Amino acid sequence: MAQGRTVEVRVPATSANLGPGFDTLGLALSVYDTLQITELPAGTLEVEVSGSGAAEIPRDETNLIVRTIAHVYADAGRPLPGLRIVAENGVPHGRGLGSSGAAVAAGVLAAKGLLAGDVEIGDGDLLRLATEIEGHPDNVAPALFGGLTIAWMGERGPQHKKLLVHRGVSPLVLVPAYTMSTSQARSLQPPQVSTADAVFNVSRSALLIAALMQSPELLLDATADRLHQDYRAEAMPETQRLVQALRGAGFAAVVSGAGPSVLVLADGPGSRQDAVELADEVTDTPWEALLLAVDVRGGTVGDRAEGFHEAS
Repeated sequence: MAQGRTVEVRVPATSANLGPGFDTLGLALSVYDTLQITELPAGTLEVEVSGSGAAEIPRDETNLIVRTIAHVYADAGRPLPGLRIVAENGVPHGRGLGSSGAAVAAGVLAAKGLLAGDVEIGDGDLLRLATEIEGHPDNVAPALFGGLTIAWMGERGPQHKKLLVHRGVSPLVLVPAYTMSTSQARSLQPPQVSTADAVFNVSRSALLIAALMQSPELLLDATADRLHQDYRAEAMPETQRLVQALRGAGFAAVVSGAGPSVLVLADGPGSRQDAVELADEVTDTPWEALLLAVDVRGGTVGDRAEGFHEAS
């Protein structure tokens, strides 16, 4: 079968919210989905998936990466070619680490690579197109651009600002065997919150930026939240129990995204092992410990003959 261009894509996991920064803050982490996407004759589709969640991922036109590539081609006014997608999923699925955002980011980057030389897609369009599929930019922004991102919806559509994280911040993610649906987690939140709770989160979000960029010793206070984690606790009691135990021991622990994973923002690599040992002691759930770094590159795409290029 005749083949066209092949591109290779790599996108990081992300943790959104980071405690108080609900639907606004996101952090790219050093766990990755890697993909090869090849152009085939129109009407042909081959999807191979290995790694996390592989058994549940569709192999037809409903596949999220396929739908995202098709969306970008339609936006560009170009006919969709046939596709062969070979994906290896390193990002845990259904665990609050941005697996759907990573898939959407992979799709827009793949389309960018396949269309290179015909249609040029800049960073603003990458974020816009990804947000149109994902629904909100807080996961796709760090997946695309790396680092710590602030994302918001402005008059010109989704926007982001990428920030550098203090080198003393050492992420740890504790991943349980069970999953959590983002839609289920959102359904547990009330439609309104008190002014006091809103002000509390505004203050902690502002403090969190300072803590992540220059004052890691403030991370425990900076990651306190009143807008979403307590409301979701009933759906994942073991996650809530672990977060409370870690915070009681002085660790800046939060629910990662919609959960059920727990993100610990340690103020140095040495303390992470203490958090892992505490997790083994305080709940009945086994937790896989991922000792990670902040990914500063974000998603990359490259023609196999030309090497990788960052999204920004």
